[in-house]
Amino acid sequence: MATRHAKPTTVITDTQKINEVLSIGVETVSVKEHLREMLQSGKVLRLKLGIDPTGPLIHVGRATILWKLRQFQDLGHQIVLIIGDFTAQIGDASDKQAMRQPMTLAAIKQNMKQYAQQLGLILDMKKVELRHNSEWLGKLKPNELVQLAMNFSVQQMINRRNFKERWNAQKEIGLHELLYPLFQGYDSVAVRADVELGGSDQLFNLMAGRKLQELYGQKPQDVMTMEMIYGLDGRKMSTSWGNIITITDTPQNQYGLIMSLRDELLKNYLLLVARMEPREVQRIMRTMKSGELSALDVKKMLAKKVVSLYHSPREAERAAAAFKKTFAQKEVPDDVPAYPLKQRAITLLDLLVALQLSPSKSDAKRLIEEGAVRVWEDGVWKKLDDWKASLIPQSGQIFKAGKRKFAQIQ
Repeated sequence: MATRHAKPTTVITDTQKINEVLSIGVETVSVKEHLREMLQSGKVLRLKLGIDPTGPLIHVGRATILWKLRQFQDLGHQIVLIIGDFTAQIGDASDKQAMRQPMTLAAIKQNMKQYAQQLGLILDMKKVELRHNSEWLGKLKPNELVQLAMNFSVQQMINRRNFKERWNAQKEIGLHELLYPLFQGYDSVAVRADVELGGSDQLFNLMAGRKLQELYGQKPQDVMTMEMIYGLDGRKMSTSWGNIITITDTPQNQYGLIMSLRDELLKNYLLLVARMEPREVQRIMRTMKSGELSALDVKKMLAKKVVSLYHSPREAERAAAAFKKTFAQKEVPDDVPAYPLKQRAITLLDLLVALQLSPSKSDAKRLIEEGAVRVWEDGVWKKLDDWKASLIPQSGQIFKAGKRKFAQIQ
């Protein structure tokens, strides 16, 4: 069902704010001058973002686009969030090097349960128009799908970078994957979008929206792509890869994960994840280059900023103190997050997921095989190295995955 709210009544046309919207964290805009004119016109624009609930948690990479939407929202424009409950069953192949496995409706619904609360950490949800693309995509008839497909060629699809690489490597490309850009483009028609935001890897899908809107007699949307935020392993931040920092991670986990960042990622994280002023970021980078600040000093500053953004300055101070105690003195932190679990047999893989020490069982298996999972017993950390093992959780037990993620059983 659609959730619609009253449209904003006042649009801010301040030149400086518009310049910030069009520049900070933005990679490309098509068509930039047209969008600038529209922002200066005082008209309420409809800003579209599609989110496929492929995982239950929103990570800080995806949050950068949400913060950009918040900028538009603060200027008085209408945000239209499309939850891709239909398209998530297909899966966007924009950044995938192998055929993506479709999700079940049950998994999609489970992931969607936590979305509204998380989105509310960034957007004013009372002013958001929330839609599900099953509303219209689930009603498409075969002849309508054929009409959409006639506007694109197989060559266009195969020439996309990731498909071309898979084709050359003789890796499978599912026919259903070729349909995804059509569906995302049709979303823009359904909600009559003026602007669509997305990641730089989604540019083909975003431009498909422009083409289909023209086909349906609508003015083509402007398209804005955001700079990519890289994950902890240097690849694109992705739930399926487990290299994420989520906006609902505990203060301690957020702090610790940020402290593990590669130095070359600091500038983008300061600007786009911590949302610091560009001039301040430039100043910090200059002082780091001159040696006045070390990369470690900057990471501490960044970690506090991020924890303050999603929790509070007080929690940021506590997380900093816990980090210092844990890693400088090699002790267990004071405020390990606790999770209630029934005292009945559970596999180690399921336990790590339940304690939010790992985003998936496959990632949990990887951590165990790498020797990164331990339990605190008798004043020492004992390694857990059998991923097939089961155990009965005991209240007060503390587990850790890697060097920086801790969890306690309530």
